[in-house]
This record gives sequence, C-alpha cells and structure tokens, in this order.
Amino acid sequence: MQTYVALLYSIILGAGRRVVMSDLKAMAESLGLRNVRTLVATGNLVFESEKTAIPVLERRLEAAFETAFGRHVDIIVRSAGDWLKLASRSPFPTESTDAGDQVAVRVMRKAVAEDVLPGLQAHAAEDETVLLVGGDIWLVFSRERPSSRLLAAANHKRMGVGTSRNWNTVRRLAEMVGGRQ
Repeated sequence: MQTYVALLYSIILGAGRRVVMSDLKAMAESLGLRNVRTLVATGNLVFESEKTAIPVLERRLEAAFETAFGRHVDIIVRSAGDWLKLASRSPFPTESTDAGDQVAVRVMRKAVAEDVLPGLQAHAAEDETVLLVGGDIWLVFSRERPSSRLLAAANHKRMGVGTSRNWNTVRRLAEMVGGRQ
C-alpha cells in the first residue's frame, strides 16, 4: 500500500453549505481508499491505496467529490514521499518556526517554471518573500497587511491549478504520513 496526501481547493459549497470532514472521509472510503484521515476542516486527506498514478487518483477524487457534493473542486494529490520532500525543502526555516501561519506553499498540479518568479516578486511587499522550490510556490506573508497582492498574483488563472497550505498544515500532514511511503 502507498500513502498519499490529497489537498482540496476551496471546498466552500455556497451559502449555508459546507463540507463536513466525516462526509469527505466517507466519500474517499467509497472509492476503496483505506486508512482515510482528515486534518482540519479545510480539505486535507491522508489515505492509503494501491500504488496508482497521481493523475488517476486526482480524477477519481474530483469525480467522487462532484457526485457527493454537487460541485467540482480541484484536488492535488502527492505521494507520502513527495509530501515529506516538500516539507523538508521549506526555504523559510526561521520564518516557519517563528510564524508558521505566515509561511505558505502553493502546491501545484504542474510545476511552475522559474521564469514566472520575477513576475510574482513584483507583487510582493517589502516584508514579503516568494520563492519557487520544486515547482511549488513558497511565500512569506506580512502580518502588517490584511490582504496581499502576492497571494492574488499566485492564483489559478496566472499559475495553474494549485492550492495553498500554511506551514503549520504542511508540518502536521508530514507528521501524519510519517515515514510510510
């Protein structure tokens, strides 16, 4: 069995409707996924499955989500090994320790090319930083600003399918997958 992490993008269903994590877990289990666990109510799954191509898992999960909840949601899947690699490659170790909620990674379905970095950096405030590591977008946000132009610049339309998680979530998901690969 292989362990995987699945990240759902924007699981808001509309006015007064939300995804309950027990329902999300049941949806994943209906696909035959095993040892399904969730982390916080923002759409993070850890599960086990026979070794399967990542795009196949993403399509299966997205189709099941749409059937169960009536709305398409992009879902990014990484193997446990790839998730542990992502977590170990944080370019902001000091900031992650000091303010894990201000460090985030936009986990991408397809790797972002290095040539987009200057365009993203142009949107960063003086106290914000953006770097690409392994095709994913790592960000340090300002505590002083209620909204960030940098976050807006790293959106689906400009960068492609991806979803952001703060360092605290990245770390906790890494703990959940442990050393199982």
